[in-house]
Amino acid sequence: MKIPEYLKIGDTIGICAPSDGINEQDKIEKLDKAILQLQKMGYKVIETPSVRKSDKGRSAIAKLRAEEFMSLWTNKQVKLIIYAGGGDFLMEMLDELDFDIIKNSTPKWTQGYSDITHLSVLLNTICDIPSIYCDAIKSYAMEPLYRNLTDSLKIVSGNAVEQKSFDKHEDVTIQSEENADYTYNLTQKTEWKNITGQDKIVMQGRSIGGCLDCIDTLIGTKYDKVAEYINKYKNDGILWFLEVYEMNTPQLERVLWKMKNAGYFSHCNGIIFGRPLIMREDYDLSANEAISEVIGKMNIPIIAEADIGHVAPQLAVVQGAVLKVVSQNGKGVIETILK
Repeated sequence: MKIPEYLKIGDTIGICAPSDGINEQDKIEKLDKAILQLQKMGYKVIETPSVRKSDKGRSAIAKLRAEEFMSLWTNKQVKLIIYAGGGDFLMEMLDELDFDIIKNSTPKWTQGYSDITHLSVLLNTICDIPSIYCDAIKSYAMEPLYRNLTDSLKIVSGNAVEQKSFDKHEDVTIQSEENADYTYNLTQKTEWKNITGQDKIVMQGRSIGGCLDCIDTLIGTKYDKVAEYINKYKNDGILWFLEVYEMNTPQLERVLWKMKNAGYFSHCNGIIFGRPLIMREDYDLSANEAISEVIGKMNIPIIAEADIGHVAPQLAVVQGAVLKVVSQNGKGVIETILK
């Protein structure tokens, strides 16, 4: 794994929008405050031209989105790229990227989640470059910054961080962007669940994952290099982190079945699922039951309802790092090992 140069005070953070952009006034105000916050912390911030645009779910045409991403990637002053947000159409941009250039250039940190999975998985499996699976740029409008956001900055600055699970999380029916003060609305008790029956799970492996909705899109395409990645890091063991934006439980079973039969869970030391944002329980089948039905008998420890993904707050998970995860009594800890 090619570890990027660590972020320092005075360095430049770049913002681009490889999926959708930001064009609603309240969200633009949040973006402006986030940029101001980072500047007050001592960082320089630049953004590409399409960040504040949105047309049919895209910040720009695919070629332009790719060019703007590459403009930050090749800018030697930029040490961290934080994405404008997610969306639905990042996969269009992949055909416009030259992954050989990315692979052979100086690596840098990137941060985002959701639709960003289409890119972060490929940075990991094709280019051997880690990235941060955590909040996009607007969350940095929060004052003071929540622990997950400061932890992310600590990680990309080269500091060792042991991330503990949160006590509470948001109700999925209440979105944090509705809050005028930009804080998370934490009302629900957080409880990690060891759904394979162990009182205590300790698992460690080379991480890969993200939003299942997006991973499903990549399976079997020319961009699917998961088998090669698993073979390369089989001695570390593989640790999957997965979360859902919107599915029903039969669909969740189908995606996991596809992954299992594509060999994605070979040399797997463990799987950790985040809280799904929208999960329709068809046939009275819960998400955890669906997971157990497909992969629960594979002799792989499985944790569910962890602090990963769309239901805030989410831990800063480093895609491509070695992660050590402990789950016991509804609480969890993630230790990140960069090597």
